[in-house]
Parts: sequence; C-alpha cells; structure tokens
Amino acid sequence: MDLRLLSSFLAVVEEGHFKRAAARLFLSPPAVTQHIRQLETELGTQLLHRNPVSPTRAGSRLAGHARTLLAAANAALDDIADVVREPEPDTHRPLRVGIMGHGSAELTPAAINAFRRARPEVPVELRQLDFTEHVTALSEDRVDAAFVRPAPDDERIAVDVLTTEQRIIAVPAASALADAREEGVRVADVIDLPFVQVPGHTPATFTNYLYFNHEAQRRSPDCALTPQDVLTGVVAGRAAGSGLKSFARYYAWPGAVFVPVLDAPWESSYLAVRADDGNPEVKIFRALTLTLAQEMRPRIER
Repeated sequence: MDLRLLSSFLAVVEEGHFKRAAARLFLSPPAVTQHIRQLETELGTQLLHRNPVSPTRAGSRLAGHARTLLAAANAALDDIADVVREPEPDTHRPLRVGIMGHGSAELTPAAINAFRRARPEVPVELRQLDFTEHVTALSEDRVDAAFVRPAPDDERIAVDVLTTEQRIIAVPAASALADAREEGVRVADVIDLPFVQVPGHTPATFTNYLYFNHEAQRRSPDCALTPQDVLTGVVAGRAAGSGLKSFARYYAWPGAVFVPVLDAPWESSYLAVRADDGNPEVKIFRALTLTLAQEMRPRIER
C-alpha cells in the first residue's frame, strides 16, 4: 500500500476538508482527491463521505491503521538514518520493557506484539517492576521503556499518557464496603481503611497515588511491593488497596472485591522512557504504543 495515499487520506480525515488537507501536505486539492479515489479503488470501498467530509465505517477503521503504519514508517526512517551514521553492531541489543502491575491494561501486550511484528530481529525482554522501581528502573538503565503509573516526577524521565481511568479500591469480600461494588463509594469512605504499607524508599508520587493523597493511612501490617502482595493482604482480611478500574479485569482474586471511588480524580497510566535516550528502537516502540493508545483508549477506559 502506497504510504503517500495513506498520508493524504489521514490528512483529510484529521482536517475534515480536502483543501485544508492539501495545504497541509503542500499538494493541490485535485492531487489529494485523486489519492483518495485511488485508495478507495484499491480497497474496493468508499472511505469518505464527501458532504460534509467524514470517514465511513471502513474509513474510520483504516484511519487507525494508517496512523500506525505512518508512525512506524517515520520511526523506521529515523532508524535508518542512525544506522548510516553509526557502525553496524554485531547483534541487536534487546529492547527491555518494564511493566508495573498490569501496565496499561490490554494496550501493553498489544504494543509489545506490534513492536515484535515491526522489528522481528530485535529481541524483547519483559521485566516486572515493583512499586519502588517507579523511577529507578529507567534511571539506573535496567529497562528502556516502562508502563507505569502515575507519572514519575523526575526531569530525567519523559512520559506519554496512555489511558485515563476511574479509581477503585480493593477490599475483602467480608468488608462492609464490598456491598457498594455497584453504586461506588467516596474518598471520605475509604481514607480510614488499613491500606497496605509500601517500603520507605517508594517514590512519594506513587504513595500519594496509592493512598489518595492521604499519606497517614498506612495502618495494615502488610508491606507490599506488587499488586499480588496487595491482594494477598486483601483476601486475608488485613488490608485494602487501590488501583485503576482495569485492575479488576486482571486481578480477579476470590475474596477480593473492587469498588469504584466516585469522587477520586481519574488517574492515568503512562509509557515512560529516558528523556535523553536516542535508541531508535525506543523511538519505534514509543511511536507504535502512542498510535495504538489512540485506537484502544475508548475500549480500555470504558
């Protein structure tokens, strides 16, 4: 498929107008129109409604693929430029991806698989991160990219928002709050719960997130490094934990109930990389992940 045709198509979708798309691409409107017709002929279906300009169902689906393909193509050009400037290595360095908890829900495996398809010659190493590695896994060069939450407060780290979700608490099934799993609770209802403790060297940004910005509430005897540790304390009836709504889809433990916290600000999950990292594989992974996030976000945040 001709990437020029995809570029013209995506410009029309995003601008909602053939003339503005042509100006953006430094082409004439007839040239853009011809590109769209050629693409529709090639695919055998109408991609755009003309008046007003809007994508058809097939066009909406193609727009997501077009973003992925064009982002990957741009990243590939950067990669080739780097290869030209640098001596060719004997082997490809692995891309090391850190994942805190369940990462960014369904987006995490989708991004990793997309990268593997795009760069099959590059090994991918997955590393599970605990709560204390919110920043250090990147700053100490143990991973090249990390799915984390919330955003690290460190100028050495660059972040991209991937998903934004409602907050939930995890409580024992025998807890009085478990009955509110449908209607939800408020922050005032949960700040006195015995939340699990985390190690003292856990970054403050993470502890503030975990405790809804009420740091005094750390009264459980359980100390947690991972979501599994949190749920162990929950199902034992000794602790409560917190997370994002998608947490419940990945940690459906018997004895743990997940209750939405209605008035807590929604929180985001992020892709984090070193701000000064020039590794072309990191750039490709970042581009693919951001493109997939645009496509998948509505389904994940439901």
